[in-house]
Amino acid sequence: MQQTETKDLLVNIEGSVMHLTLNRPESLNAFSPDMISTMKESIEQAKNDDHVRVVIISGAGRSFSAGGDVKTMGKNEPVKVYEHIGKLNELVLAMKNLDKPIIAAVHGFAAGAGFNLALASDIILAAEESKFVLSFTKVGLISDGGGLYFLPRLIGVHRAKELLFNAEPIDVDEAKSLGIVNQVFPLDSFKEEVTAYAEKLAAGPSKAYGFIKKIADQSLVSSLDEILELERITQATVITTQDHREGVESFKEKRKPNFQGK
Repeated sequence: MQQTETKDLLVNIEGSVMHLTLNRPESLNAFSPDMISTMKESIEQAKNDDHVRVVIISGAGRSFSAGGDVKTMGKNEPVKVYEHIGKLNELVLAMKNLDKPIIAAVHGFAAGAGFNLALASDIILAAEESKFVLSFTKVGLISDGGGLYFLPRLIGVHRAKELLFNAEPIDVDEAKSLGIVNQVFPLDSFKEEVTAYAEKLAAGPSKAYGFIKKIADQSLVSSLDEILELERITQATVITTQDHREGVESFKEKRKPNFQGK
């Protein structure tokens, strides 16, 4: 697979894991048009590469991402903002349409659209001392990048409104207690812990993971009847996969399964 990379986004594939590193540390990895478009293109490449089974999004330097670039705020015309958020929306949809797990590895701050980028992932792993803040109202804006969709579904409408209205940082322990963060690791071993977590996922039945991701996301906007039928149809497909056969055989033989994502 040909990798796409710019100075604002580093792309590296190690084994079955694609690493996407936000690379504007001088601005706490605030989003740039290049970063957004390259990340979307990389996610689409991961979708078409059978060797990639997990994606990790992380940030270079002191933080995950500060979200929107404050240097450009107050200078853009409405049409430019409309176009910029359209590109961000395309990235979010590409992430949700990827039939492979995406891990957001958060350290330092995840603020504004950077927080929402993490919410668009499937798993959020955070380093100790991390902080999360939806800072939009501090500058008189609303949340974008899917935050008004993801957060209320994750923690409830009333709690989400409180975080959005007040725009105050919450620490990693509160984020975990709210269900925003999945796991917390020490900062000094964070990269190793995230890599080990991703490699464990990558060794699993990734075809099944893809279906689980799709149906779990669909459940937020579907009825019970619809999800039950989707489960039934999908299960009838999944039993034909090589991973299912390997899972059954390894269980009978009392050994660790060797899933191939097929």
